This record gives sequence, C-alpha cells and structure tokens, in this order.
Amino acid sequence: MINLTGFPDAVFYEPEALNFPLGRELKAKYGYLPWHEIQSHNGIPEMQKSENREFAQLKRHLIVGVRKTHKYVPNHKVSDWLVPYTSSGCAAMCLYCYLVCNYNKCSYLRVFVNREQMMDTLIRRAKASLVPQTFEIGSNSDLVLENEVTGNLPWTIERFAEGGAGSITFPTKFSMVEPLLKLRHGGRTIFRMSLNPEEIIRKVELGTARLSERIRALNEMCEAGYKVGILLAPVIMLPDWEKMYAELIETMKAELTEKVKRQAFIEIIFMTYSYVQNIINTEAFPGAVSLFDKERMTGRGRGKYCYKETPRAEGEAFLRKRIANSLGAMPVLYVV
Repeated sequence: MINLTGFPDAVFYEPEALNFPLGRELKAKYGYLPWHEIQSHNGIPEMQKSENREFAQLKRHLIVGVRKTHKYVPNHKVSDWLVPYTSSGCAAMCLYCYLVCNYNKCSYLRVFVNREQMMDTLIRRAKASLVPQTFEIGSNSDLVLENEVTGNLPWTIERFAEGGAGSITFPTKFSMVEPLLKLRHGGRTIFRMSLNPEEIIRKVELGTARLSERIRALNEMCEAGYKVGILLAPVIMLPDWEKMYAELIETMKAELTEKVKRQAFIEIIFMTYSYVQNIINTEAFPGAVSLFDKERMTGRGRGKYCYKETPRAEGEAFLRKRIANSLGAMPVLYVV
C-alpha cells in the first residue's frame, strides 16, 4: 500500500483556500512542508510542462484549492447523481486510471476546502427530492485515501446522517476504515469496495491496499452497520485472466463474512484504456504490465479502447457463472 509517511512532499495552494477552516487546518498540519502559491488548481505550469517519466513524482504533491464546479450529473447505476465533492485525482498510480484521461499526468490529489458549501448544497438537493436519491460523492477520487489528509469522511458521513435524506456512496481501493467504524451513519452511507485479483493489485493497481486488507475493511464496515457493495473493477483480460478471477471469486466466498454475502451487491466494470495512459505508462513505468491488447480491444473514440463485443460477452458470461456458483445470493446490479 502507498507509504503515506512520505506523502505529501510539497503543497501547492490557491491563496483563497486559506480563507476556509479546512485550508487553515491543512496549513497547520503540513506547515513543515514547502507551500507554493498557484493561481488555479486546474493549471500549474511547472507540472503541465513536466515529462511523462516524472508522473510518479508528481503524485507525491498535494494540491489545495477551492471547488468552483458544483454541477450534479445524472447517473443510473448505484447512484442517481454524480456529485462534485471534496477531492479529485489520487495519490495512487493504477495503470488504467480514468482520471489520467481527464487530467493527463496531472492526476495528482487535489483537495477542495469549501466542504461546508458542498455539503449544504448536497443536503438541500437530497431533502428537496420527492423520492429518496443516492449521491455518488467519490467518482473523482478515493475518499478513504483523501481522508488520511483531510479527515473529511467522518465529518461528511455524520453531517449527512443528521441533515440529509436518501444516501451517499463512494468506492475505494484502500483499507483505512477505522475512523469510520463507530460513526453515527444512520444507514445513509453505502460503502463500496473495489476488488481485483492479487496479481493485478500488485502489478497494476500500484500503491493501493492488498486484497486481504480490502476484504477485511469491507467485512468491518458491514459489521458496523453500513450498506455495502463490491466492484469487480476494472476487469482486465490479461493472460490467465479466467484463472485469476476464478481464484478471486473463491477467495471472496471463503473470506467475506456471511453478513456481507447476504447484504452486498456486485458491480462489474470492464476496463477502458486510452492512448494517453499507454504513453504515460510506457515512459513512467518501463517494464510494467502492458494493458493494451490489440487482439481483444477496439477503438471507442477520443483515443480510448475497450474490449470487443465477443470477448467482453464471453467475460461477462464467465463471471456471472462463477458468481452464481460461489456467491449465488449476491446480485449483480449491472455490467458495463
């Protein structure tokens, strides 16, 4: 897992961020680090001009700013809405990360300090809905990792439980859930853990929690009364992928608690890859696993690639059969 004792190594901040309580808290917490003033978190010239091979070093930087975009986007999976929230980007280095498509090599962790404004908007939207809505607050970042920097998750979960309606949800690849276990969450938070075979975690999801740690965290969150889900995501068709995912599903059968197996749902997401990711990975991680498969993949527009219809359909059938045989009571909500 990522060595958080060495992160961050420097802070780049918008001056306006220090007008907010969280901004001042972060200044006090990381005051021993160099702080560099920037005009905007969206454009830091020295980072934009850096070489692709510097990608891993850029991930060590923390960006502190004020979120100005608050547009809710309709979603029709686990959540009803994708919500801009307290962070974007990430300090981990998954070789397939879709954030690289959006931010190129500048997909480092950005935290936004105007959390009160965002929470007030979220609560108003939730309470104004005629039927209970679910709000995805972690689509642009990993909030469990962000929480190690900001402490935002306990604040978020309890504040929404007290004043909101419906549910909030977020996914993670990290296991640092101890601060969340004793919160007054009111059943309004859906915790979703991303699982992949251990070999893929080690070779592709660089800097994230190992499989055993993720399963432990999922079990603990369920025992603490949270609603829980599992993402098999992204499914990557590496050589021997059937063997790896069959072993993963058997590990889930053996190590998930009976409570999780009764209550959890599954989301299955096949990998989308891009030309930008391939270039950065080639230069930043020479010798890393190659994720582009010209035999199985096809263009999807704007430099992106996805699995062709036939291998993807075969993959879905394989996973559904294995899940039904080993985790029969656990529903698959969707496959994309």
